[in-house]
Formats: sequence, C-alpha cells, structure tokens
Amino acid sequence: MRDTIFACSLSLMLAAHGIASDASSSGGAGNAVAPPATAKPSIAVIPPAGSEAISFAPMVRKVAPSVVTVFSSRTVRPEAALPPGSEQDPILRHFFGGDPGREQKQRGLGSGVVVRADGYILTNNHVVEEADEVKVAFADTHTQYLAKVIGTDPKTDLAVLKIEGGSRALVAIEFGDSSKVEVGNLVFAIGNPFGVGQTVTMGIISAVGRGVGLADYEDFLQTDASINPGNSGGPLVDSTGKLVGINTAIISPTGSNLGIGFAVPVSLARGIMDSIIDKGKVVRGYLGVVIEEITPAIAKKFELPSEQGALISDVQEGGPAAKAGLREGDVIIAANDAKVEDSRHLRLMIAQMLPGTKVSLTTIRDGKERKVDATLQDLAESAADDAGPRRGGKRHAPKSDQGASPLGIRLEDADANLRRTFHIPADVKGAVITEVKPGSKADEAGMKPGQVIIGVEHKPVESADEAAAAIDQAKDDILLRIWSDGGRLYLVIRRD
Repeated sequence: MRDTIFACSLSLMLAAHGIASDASSSGGAGNAVAPPATAKPSIAVIPPAGSEAISFAPMVRKVAPSVVTVFSSRTVRPEAALPPGSEQDPILRHFFGGDPGREQKQRGLGSGVVVRADGYILTNNHVVEEADEVKVAFADTHTQYLAKVIGTDPKTDLAVLKIEGGSRALVAIEFGDSSKVEVGNLVFAIGNPFGVGQTVTMGIISAVGRGVGLADYEDFLQTDASINPGNSGGPLVDSTGKLVGINTAIISPTGSNLGIGFAVPVSLARGIMDSIIDKGKVVRGYLGVVIEEITPAIAKKFELPSEQGALISDVQEGGPAAKAGLREGDVIIAANDAKVEDSRHLRLMIAQMLPGTKVSLTTIRDGKERKVDATLQDLAESAADDAGPRRGGKRHAPKSDQGASPLGIRLEDADANLRRTFHIPADVKGAVITEVKPGSKADEAGMKPGQVIIGVEHKPVESADEAAAAIDQAKDDILLRIWSDGGRLYLVIRRD
C-alpha cells in the first residue's frame, strides 16, 4: 500500500441535525477520523520504578502550561451533484446527497504552543484554514478562549493566533536552536492526539532537512516520536524543554503514527511568526529564477563535479538574477559562501532573506566557478497556464525511426492553432509535443502533449524538423530544454 502524507489535525463534520459524518475538515486533505466511541484503548499498567529511574517529569511540568488545544469550526453549504433539471425532485435529492441548501458545521481539532506571554500562539495553517471561529483551551481547565487569527502562511503551513488570557498568566515556551539539532537527539511531542487530552510522546530526531512535498518551503525535522491526528501545531521540544519544531505531518497509509513524523524547525517557524506579528504578512526575498534538481544525468551533461547545487532552467527578464548576469544553464553552488545542497535548499535560503538584501552567489558556467552579486526583490506571485487538450495536425518525427520518435513522441511546428490550443506564447519557438506514447521513455520522464522542445543538447531548436534532426544525432542520454506550462526546464532522457 502506498504511503500517504497526512496533515495531523483531527476533524469531525457535524450536520445541522447533529449526526456525525466522515467528511474532512478545512484543515488539510486526508485527516484521519477519531475511532468509534465503542473502541476502547488497552492500557498497560507499569509498576513504578525505583528512585534511581531517569524522569523527564520536571521538564514536562515546565512545558505543559504552554501547550494548547485548538478548536476550529466553519459553516459550509454543500452542493449536491444532481442531474441537470432535477434540482426540485425530492427523490433524486435523497439519492444524490440530500438537501444542497442545508448548512453543515465542520469542526477541526489541533494543537498549538504559546510563544509570547502577551497571548501569541503558533500552530499549523491547516488547523485553522478557512475557519469561521477559532478557540483554544489549556489542559488544566475546560475554559475556552476565543482566538484571533493574526496571520497564516500556507507556504510553510504555519499560523499565528492571539488570545486574551484574562486573569490567567500565560507561560511562553522557551525557544531552542533547531540549526543545532542532530540525528539521534532526544525529542518530545506534546499535543492533543485524537482529542484524548494533552499527551506527551518521546522519540529521537530521525533526519533533518527533509522535503516531502507538503508545503512550498520545507526543511522538516523528522522524528519517530508518536504524532497523530490532533497533534498538528503542537510543539516538538528537546530534553530541556526548549522548542525545536512545530509538529505538522506524518507519512502513513492509515493516518495513524508509524514512526515517520515531520515538524517545521523553529528557526524557520520563528522567522515566519515574527514577520506575521511585526508586518502583518510574510515577506520573502525573490531572486527571479526557475531552478531544478541536479540529477546524475544532468551533472554528466553539464560536466559538473557533483550533484550539489541548483540548476537554473529559466531567468525572469528584468529580475534580480537577470540584472546580476545569471542565465539558464548556470548552476548555483553557494549563497553568501554557504553551500547550496539542492534546489529546495536554495529556495529556502533566498525566501528567508529580506527584499533588498545583497546576496553573493557562487556559480558554475561552462565548467568554471564565478561569483556574482544580486539584490533580492519581493517575492513575485505567478500562476502557470493550464495545458490544453491534444490536437491533431501535421506530424514530424526523426527520420531514423520511420515516423515514430525513438523517445515515443510526435512533434509539430508551433502554428497559430497549436499555440491557441496549448496556450503557448508567441515568443516560444520550438517543436510542440502533440502525442506521447504510453510506456515510452518520454512517458516515463513525465513528458506530455502541449510541451515544447526549445533546445536539444545545449542548442536551441525552432521547428519540429530541427528538433527531430537533433534528437536523431544525439547519442545515449539526450539533453532537452522544454517549455512547459509557462516555465522552462531541462530534462535528460536515455535512449534504448
């Protein structure tokens, strides 16, 4: 069974008539649902150890008052999938999902941690996303405090809340230094899993610097401390009680803990939190490049000494990188003399710098190292165009294969019809991919109709015939430069 990434907030949908259902809350896809009321957990009674036993109880007593349960709710009006023209038929409405006008209440459950004594709380974005109302509660009381969402950052799955504690003295957790966390360090996850009440679990740091595709900017700490639905947003602390991470997700085919949990490191979370509190939003630096991973095949084609660094596949015109003289095919291996491990690492490094920052980049071009300085701008938001459907037309293919490309693709010139169909800009010149043979090398590499081959083996191509001839002449690994959904990337495909 394929493993699934679960955002660890617990959700329960209550219909207007009060009957519980299994629908997910607004707090992230794939949330597990609490076990049925009839399920009774088995409790093992362990005899007390002698006075010489090691105990973390003093640390837990210190940290526990800073941990909260986060309750979220929102009202939705679901639309039933009724056949056209039958919306008023009560029988069809019954079989196709009930009354589409009836409001339902979605409720979510997560955790959080007090980070400032004046009421600021850090949690996950998916715990409070789209909520109409958010409340928090402490473990030692049934009192719930109304919380205001100060700001959220879906790109890191973080959110900042604020409460008025009234007469309650709020205890802020002490921050640790996640940059010094190492594999094997002892850690504790604290939260409210499955709504059973505040729970402490222990484990070690299993890995650092993980990226799992859950958020745009990731540098997760991986731990085997038990994290379950309801733990989302709660603290991951070290053995002294200092905050080192915000528990966020697990990998599991069932939604329950299997020992692979992820926490946003506090070094990243604190910067996001401070930006939201001080500026009301998250401010990030922007370099103006499209970057991609350096695979062994890419490293060989660009004659690189290793797979370390980030390959620039496109440069935004007029952006900081373009002004600094960077161009596609350059490889960034260091930023301010700090080694760039891969493209994910570079994106994170740049995003954590403020606009206006001057950054010194060490690059490789044509086998030679060089340094350039770039002044970062505000991060620009952009959305890629959707690819259109496949269309027929005149076919082109490498002559050596009698009409069928050895890569398993069919090519056409980019005429007005294809540009309109696939939303290809007028300045993109090359060979349009109109068919991809299932099971072919191109299919395995993820190529699809609507992409445009704009370069082969470091040389630009402007037509289907040029691309076909260049592919014919290439041997073994074929380096392609492709326009795809508004961006450009490099791709290496092996011939049989």
